Amino acid sequence: MYCTCTVLRSFYFHDYSGKIARCSTGYVPILLYVLNVQSSVAADITIKKLQLVTNIIPGGGTRAETMADVVCLRDLEKFAERYQAKWVRDYYTSGANSEQTLSDNVDAFKRIRLCPQLLKDVSNVDLSTTLLGEKISFPVAIAPTGMQSLAHPQGEVATAKAAASMQTGMILSTWSNKSMEEVVSVAPSCLHWFQLYIVKDGGLTASLVKRAEKAGYKALVVTVDTPVVGLRLPDLRNGFQVDSSIRYYSVIFLSLPHLEKVQKSPDQEGDMYGPISISPAVTWKDIEWLKQITSLPIVLKGILTAEDAKMAVKSGVAGIIVSNHGGRQLDGVLASIDALPEVVEAVKGTDVEVYLDGGVRQGTDVLKALALGARAVFVGRPALWGLTYKGEEGVHLMLEILKREFSVAMALSGCTDAKNIPESIIRYLPTQMSAKL
Repeated sequence: MYCTCTVLRSFYFHDYSGKIARCSTGYVPILLYVLNVQSSVAADITIKKLQLVTNIIPGGGTRAETMADVVCLRDLEKFAERYQAKWVRDYYTSGANSEQTLSDNVDAFKRIRLCPQLLKDVSNVDLSTTLLGEKISFPVAIAPTGMQSLAHPQGEVATAKAAASMQTGMILSTWSNKSMEEVVSVAPSCLHWFQLYIVKDGGLTASLVKRAEKAGYKALVVTVDTPVVGLRLPDLRNGFQVDSSIRYYSVIFLSLPHLEKVQKSPDQEGDMYGPISISPAVTWKDIEWLKQITSLPIVLKGILTAEDAKMAVKSGVAGIIVSNHGGRQLDGVLASIDALPEVVEAVKGTDVEVYLDGGVRQGTDVLKALALGARAVFVGRPALWGLTYKGEEGVHLMLEILKREFSVAMALSGCTDAKNIPESIIRYLPTQMSAKL
């Protein structure tokens, strides 16, 4: 018996014995895009009937990889590169334009060297820290990434459960495939923050804020670097677009009654998010407006300069995430780790906490960020690799790897408290001048 599953523009046939049959679009390494199932119960039943995608490889059979084969984040990345459908992989991994910033986010960490403090007693190392007063077991949490069900049917639910199991936090994306209420309910011990885009419909933005408050989110993370969407060439080549059934049924706005009345107009063709598009007119006044309608602390995501950091302090926000949107917005901006020191300096003497995302791939990266003043780091793409690998278990493994690497890096550097990593352990490589004028 075969079952047909729609995956956006692609589909395949899967029998209950665990074999994949070829369809006209080739082998698609995704079991089911649950967003096309208009009932969470129906989706769960369908998933139980079918073999989970994490055990399927293109061409039929099961993967040979086991958890023991994955010992670093690069192993998870290579798995995702191999098994994600090309258009999904391109959507998750692409950066803007020539992808200079995308590459530099990772490369910038390599330009920083560590100088360990030797002959220190490191028999007791405290990895824990706090985010706005809430304790997490180590200074790594999950950054907001959209449409996680493209990586695994359980999407953000699996990610939240993994974060909870590692006693850390997660920022839920505005473009989540699971409702904000469901994500909190399945992982109540996770530290939940909600990432907010201020959209064109002010009433919709306010409704999202109120839902986040009611559901139990502890902070609003407002992305400020996206007045318009950056140009990601692979997505343009692939014609990536979320169709209407996914757009209106899958995103977290499902429970908003007035959204169901919105009709797609001809001028919305080619717009990924249609009537829930991000507003290009957002200013600092909108941050003031948010503070008036919510008691939740506000964190601004996307700050890269001292000037904007100082404006953030004036606006009364609780935190800043130094971020360039994973290199997906304006190409050619500073790598996040390179921008971090001036932002930290700009908020010195205030209560504003500074975090970082972008380019973190190993435990030493976490240590470097903390030494330069970040309170914690957030990881996005690595969570997607973990989801692709083995859902909740894969994300848990990713976090476990980073925690182990960070613990070893702290001890070898002579550091015993994640809340007090000295900048003195950092050295920068000398600038290499090109031989060509």
